[in-house]
Amino acid sequence: MKLDAILWDYDGTLVNSVPKNIDITKTILSIVAPHLTGESLPKYLLSEDSYHEANHGAKNWQELYVDYYGLTYDEMLIAGGMWAEHQEKNTTPVKLFEGVKSIINQFSHLPHGICSQNSQNNIRRLLESNEISSTFKAIVGYDDVSSDNQKPDAFGGVKCINSIFGHIDTKCVMYIGDHEADVKFARNLQQSLGEKAKVISVAVAYSRSEPEFWDHKPDYTAYRVEDLAHIIGKYA
Repeated sequence: MKLDAILWDYDGTLVNSVPKNIDITKTILSIVAPHLTGESLPKYLLSEDSYHEANHGAKNWQELYVDYYGLTYDEMLIAGGMWAEHQEKNTTPVKLFEGVKSIINQFSHLPHGICSQNSQNNIRRLLESNEISSTFKAIVGYDDVSSDNQKPDAFGGVKCINSIFGHIDTKCVMYIGDHEADVKFARNLQQSLGEKAKVISVAVAYSRSEPEFWDHKPDYTAYRVEDLAHIIGKYA
């Protein structure tokens, strides 16, 4: 099947947002769980390497906050509700991974979409500043999906495809992400779209993820940004 669309994760896939995410998390902890600040700051927020270890080790953001950062379940729920607001307020700059813009332009004849747990406004500003916003026909962010339907639930993917095409009839789409939850999301999206559709899962390892250790395996792994050109090109 030929590709009808390319869907992307945002953080860790299109952009290196680790410095910003660490700063946001520290701010949220200072409000929700001040006992986890200062000398008691979780070790996973002390460096980018430690952050990557926790982020890729956790199955989802809820587990990240509870099992790695040490929040209680109730604190985690409050923190999650504050994420979009503080993403908007935080001004730490983020950049596209080197080479990503070239890949997007190479396949700009296909509609692109983003399914992310970042803020839609943040994403749009980044795309506009890099002059690639016209290629992205749909963006579904954290604030566009209820807390119960966040990834890896397929809801955001279905919404993204609907926004691009106006329907979810038989489609071949590729979903590119950096987390095991992104693979699960692609599989759930496949189930939602039905057997006549095809959802190809691509994991990116250039942001330090280790797909070879995941229980849920992607169809392809991009160890370098340049690998995406070959993988996408198989179906474009």
